[in-house]
Amino acid sequence: MLDPAAPHLVVNSRTLCFGWLPADPDAVAALVPAGLRPSPDRLVFMNQYVVDDESQTSGFGAYSLTYLGVALAGVDAPGGSNRGGWWTHYVTCSARVRTYAVARGAPAAVGRTRVERHGGDIVAETEIDGVPVIRARCQVGETGRAISSGHHRYFTARDGQLLSAVYPFVAEPVDPFVIESVEFLEPAHPVYALRPENPLTIGFGFYSPRASFAYPGGLTVHAAADDASAGADEAEPARGRADALFVPA
Repeated sequence: MLDPAAPHLVVNSRTLCFGWLPADPDAVAALVPAGLRPSPDRLVFMNQYVVDDESQTSGFGAYSLTYLGVALAGVDAPGGSNRGGWWTHYVTCSARVRTYAVARGAPAAVGRTRVERHGGDIVAETEIDGVPVIRARCQVGETGRAISSGHHRYFTARDGQLLSAVYPFVAEPVDPFVIESVEFLEPAHPVYALRPENPLTIGFGFYSPRASFAYPGGLTVHAAADDASAGADEAEPARGRADALFVPA
């Protein structure tokens, strides 16, 4: 069993990561626990990635994973470019990764992610308990000399406490990159609450055949009182602000 307090490194994962405005903002906001505030426009984020070989990790082995969640207000990652995020779903085929993630408060479930490229087309599909629930399609180009790097901050809950950790990343994004569609395939599944609005409004996104990141060695207890001074939730801003909530990683 992996020690949940130990840091872990993943290199060169095939990663599709993007965010959208939801069809049901109230349902999305309801997924955020007390002590945290959803972003004013209720941006949803998703990361679908595949680690093809055990040599790409410090102990996880080869695996696939999808996580989804809600962007937050007032709890930015270091640097202020990326908003904090609350994980609502965390789906992986690896029992080792699930055990590690659950011990850190993640809502880990059994599932599999496939990210397949055919020429300039990417299809990424996430299954939960053997049932396809999400399918994303995008058009992609090639990597150049551009490198994106920074930090994300994600929140979980364990033993009645809110926890946060900061995750550094380095990625080689492709250009061009265009999201064509995001399908939520099972209306009866709880993940359906995060489905995008129609027409699709993308807040940020990238595809990288080589994205690297680290799980930090520790978790920080988040004191809900820290956000009390922020006051009531802001009114929903103009749609154009969605792309300011995250930067491509």
